[in-house]
Amino acid sequence: MSDTPWILRRARPADADGFVRMMQEPAVYSQLLQLPFPDAEMWRARLAAQQVTGHNPELHLVAEVQGEIVASAGLHPTGPHLRRRHVMSLGMSVSVPWQGRGLGTALMQALMDYADNWLGVLRVELGVYADNLRAQALYRKFGFELEGRQRAYALRDGQFVDSLLMARLHPEPPRWTASTEGEPPRA
Repeated sequence: MSDTPWILRRARPADADGFVRMMQEPAVYSQLLQLPFPDAEMWRARLAAQQVTGHNPELHLVAEVQGEIVASAGLHPTGPHLRRRHVMSLGMSVSVPWQGRGLGTALMQALMDYADNWLGVLRVELGVYADNLRAQALYRKFGFELEGRQRAYALRDGQFVDSLLMARLHPEPPRWTASTEGEPPRA
């Protein structure tokens, strides 16, 4: 049995009420592009659209503690452009009582393993508010680097705030090494 109090698993439409509870926290939604007064039906539809199919590389994880959603993080395609199939976008939210307790690290480890070892993603990118130093430190720990600043990016609590663009390139992109083991002899 794990010594962590949380379980990481794929998000599902039935988690909508848990997302609403987490997104009602001003300290959570203010760090995201979410708005106050989240809607369960909107979350249900969003989570249903992310359901696993053979063609959807998206991974949206939740951390659950005693049946309650306390965090979420996901890798999402950047759009329909075929020339950007090698890129995923990352987003994360952690409920206030669970911040600083290793949950962000656990979610990042799971997402980076999925991106690196199962999808072969070359680039993972994200946006983070310039004043969210704790999140920036977490992302740097996983190899993300600052690529730029977007001035007056979003309105938050009546003030325009800057956002930083960060990205991480796969540290050891997949390669193929030819093996002659088990091949029939050449004539």
